[in-house]
Amino acid sequence: MYSIHLCALLFTSFACSAFAANYQLSDNHVGSDFLSSFVHEAIADPTHGRVTYVDQATAIAQNLTFASGDTLIMRADSTTRLAPSDAGRKSVRIRSVKTYTTHVTVFDIRHMPQGCGTWPAAWEIGDDWPNLVENPTYYRLEGVNDQSPNAMTLHTSANCNMPASRDETGTPTGNNCDVNTSGNTGCGVQAPTADSYGPAFNAIGGGWYAMERTTTFIKVWFWGRNSGNVPSDVRNGGGSVNTDAWGTPTAFFPNSQCDINSHFGPNEIVINLTFCGDWAGQSGVFNGAGCPGDCTTFVDENPSAFVNAFWNIAAVRVYT
Repeated sequence: MYSIHLCALLFTSFACSAFAANYQLSDNHVGSDFLSSFVHEAIADPTHGRVTYVDQATAIAQNLTFASGDTLIMRADSTTRLAPSDAGRKSVRIRSVKTYTTHVTVFDIRHMPQGCGTWPAAWEIGDDWPNLVENPTYYRLEGVNDQSPNAMTLHTSANCNMPASRDETGTPTGNNCDVNTSGNTGCGVQAPTADSYGPAFNAIGGGWYAMERTTTFIKVWFWGRNSGNVPSDVRNGGGSVNTDAWGTPTAFFPNSQCDINSHFGPNEIVINLTFCGDWAGQSGVFNGAGCPGDCTTFVDENPSAFVNAFWNIAAVRVYT
């Protein structure tokens, strides 16, 4: 269990005199553990991407999923030229068997998918996604078409807003989290550094994303691989973490204008790679990133463009 003590005026200008957040390791997903603790979802893409998600047997047989030692590789097909009548480029989407409420998740990622048309995400969702009636989603690592920095976004049902000013190092891009407003852009926060996403992230060997969810807030941190301020409990992947020692979060979503506890139910961890779809495939987004033509045609006709469209994940650790 996690231990946390909040004073009644946590989100006012007063300081809390007693605050501690210590969590114990609950699940340590490394290497082949992903093959039993996560399910490959061979489903139609809820974001309408130019993708065919394959089951685990197919993913392993076609080398789209590889797990060994401290490494999980998940990649898209990078050899097949597609016809317009084909279903979509083969790729992988995995979902955790377990669900989580209050917890901390630490992603240790060495490489993330890159390339025009790509839309990778590491996120948490409720069982009713994408309907978003009971358990809205929140993203942790997400972007499209190699455009950095990373976006950390909440997507909720109505009556969830974020204050314009809050204690975070990132920059808010929207404060209304309701999926039914502003085209489901949610309430996002952009990381302050370009190496938080895409080719720049991969160039430094990746890094760590961590998320803390309580009944009163959600916080997200990012540290690059060579950052000098990576907490030792994050870098070493120990049996416990103390989020108090992690400094100002990259993104902070308090409950001052949003009842976190009522908006978020049990969530599962999802890691996936889709193409084009509702966001990456928009012409203004795709061409605005310097990508040529239209997204679907590019994805169909340029398989070699996706040689680097893969996840290399060292670990996903969950603390409760």
